[in-house]
Amino acid sequence: MRRFVQAFVGVDSFPAALPGDVSAALATAKACYNIGKDGHAWVWAAGAAGPQTTTVVAEMQWGLVPRWSKHPSTPYTTVTARLERAPRSRLFADAWSKRRCIVPMTGYFKWDRQRRPPWPMFVQRQDGLALLAAGLWEHWQDEAGDMRDTFSILTDGNPSIPAPLSADGPVFVEPAAAAAWLRGELTHPAQLRRHAHTAVLEAAYVGLGIRDPQRDDYTLLEPADPDARGADDALSDWDGDALDDDA
Repeated sequence: MRRFVQAFVGVDSFPAALPGDVSAALATAKACYNIGKDGHAWVWAAGAAGPQTTTVVAEMQWGLVPRWSKHPSTPYTTVTARLERAPRSRLFADAWSKRRCIVPMTGYFKWDRQRRPPWPMFVQRQDGLALLAAGLWEHWQDEAGDMRDTFSILTDGNPSIPAPLSADGPVFVEPAAAAAWLRGELTHPAQLRRHAHTAVLEAAYVGLGIRDPQRDDYTLLEPADPDARGADDALSDWDGDALDDDA
């Protein structure tokens, strides 16, 4: 998963059980249709675990940078973190124990690798409501005062992802489990996995425009026929960043 969408038309875009202040804050976010690595997105984040946990809706950069890093970037891809490995990872362990977040999304792009060449599909809830993905966040700051908040999305096997796509993707939760995650009540991968829940999903082929990181408009969600002439409307010098890692 290397591209996702946040385009919320109002508070009705979210599951009803999501806290009203969170829905209201997210509903004001600018619509973004092609969020990729180093792009910015809105997240619902908690800064400490326990009963006194406070949460905030904030804009953060996608691609977690650990606070011990000397640079505001890493040589590794940190847009996603595998659920089973994250608590033991030098990159993610501190955030796992102290800084959790929920990343709401209208949907995300995933590549059908059974096709030759692979082709992107847009995955979303069948009922049109926002998906809530469990994630981790981190605050980075250097001695000169440059600072940024960054996040990563947890991934795991997910049999709810429709064929022909591979059954692997973000760890989605419903509002009650999202709140428990933010409070630090789900301390082990197995616990989060048991509380994960994915509503019925649907997926449709879209054009190759998402390969261009400069494109950001609703036409990226328009259905496309991979076999039709002219379906490839993206840049020819694409660097491959939009292609996810799923086998």
